[in-house]
Amino acid sequence: MTHIFRYLSTGLLAVLIGVSQSPSAWAIDIAAREYILVDFETGSVLDSHKADESMPPSSMSKLMTAYMVFEAIHSGDLSLDDEFMVSENAWRQGGAASGGSTMFLEPNTRVRVEDLLRGIIIQSGNDACIIVAENMAGSEEAFADEMTDRARDLGLTGSNFANATGLPDPDHYMTATDLALLARLIITNFPEYYSLYEETEFTYNDIKQFNRNPLLYRPGGADGLKTGHTDIAGYGLTASAMRDGKRLILVANGMESTQARSEETAKLMDWGFRNFTNKDLFRAGEVVSDAEVWLGLEATVPLIIEKDVTVTIPRRAWRTLEVKAVYDGPIAAPIQQGNKIAKLVIDGEGMSPLEYDLVAGAPVPKLGFTGRIQAAASQIIFGFSINN
Repeated sequence: MTHIFRYLSTGLLAVLIGVSQSPSAWAIDIAAREYILVDFETGSVLDSHKADESMPPSSMSKLMTAYMVFEAIHSGDLSLDDEFMVSENAWRQGGAASGGSTMFLEPNTRVRVEDLLRGIIIQSGNDACIIVAENMAGSEEAFADEMTDRARDLGLTGSNFANATGLPDPDHYMTATDLALLARLIITNFPEYYSLYEETEFTYNDIKQFNRNPLLYRPGGADGLKTGHTDIAGYGLTASAMRDGKRLILVANGMESTQARSEETAKLMDWGFRNFTNKDLFRAGEVVSDAEVWLGLEATVPLIIEKDVTVTIPRRAWRTLEVKAVYDGPIAAPIQQGNKIAKLVIDGEGMSPLEYDLVAGAPVPKLGFTGRIQAAASQIIFGFSINN
């Protein structure tokens, strides 16, 4: 039979009081075609709309371009002081002659990688992206193929890249979910470079340009990441903010104006911080419960959680939060320490259950022949088992 242990220790009472209703009951609607709001620590999706549908990401896909550069620097294949040549193609396709977002680079000059990164991140320079692509992969097309392959390796299954800039192309698309994951990877994997996304201005060739991320200029702890805009994509923003030690990531796309981008994303971010909190339920190595043992030298075996368990929950309106140890038992001896023998299940009304493995916290040898006979007899006669 399946045994369910309802864990209602004192340490959980604060969580269990007034907790558990579907987050959708508190969903917010913003004027964006696609959007998603994610808790950075737990990965929990607080709200979303069409987040897994393909969309033109415009310059938000420059997050992947920058990721490729970060990774090359981290591996030692590049350094911030390396210099790349500005090609005629990069100048025509992405420079001042193109009429798009540009770093205003001049052809046949050399530019430091660090400056190119600021040109991509702060100025959204298409010329900077093309230069990076040509110098790292030989051509923008080859670099886009590398971007796609690396994105798939990272779990960005809804992304395909046709260029390094995000300019419109039917074969260039992402999902809001993928952009949120990519932002999370940048923050996690490259904290030494993430601060670039917080810089509000950059001057190159005596031309000062300002970061277009509207949340950087509002109170609320925003410190990245990237805007985007084309006629087909609308106005978009991938952003992150930290308040009181808690970080949220949002992606919103298909907004109608810069004003809408600023107001709607601020509204979504404020809503997330206001309505959700994280609770630490268990620490790695903690005993969650004890499981009954059949024909063992011990009557029970401790169930251990292998990793920290933190959940994101609404601050209000959840009536209950069920935290259960579930196993088929009693569990037959012998049991090896570390064996996966149960599940920790965290569930609430209207939410998808979360499951974590529970392992045996100690070995339990099997009873000898005489002990097994006694246990079997006790089960038959008295309806319960004994362990000597």
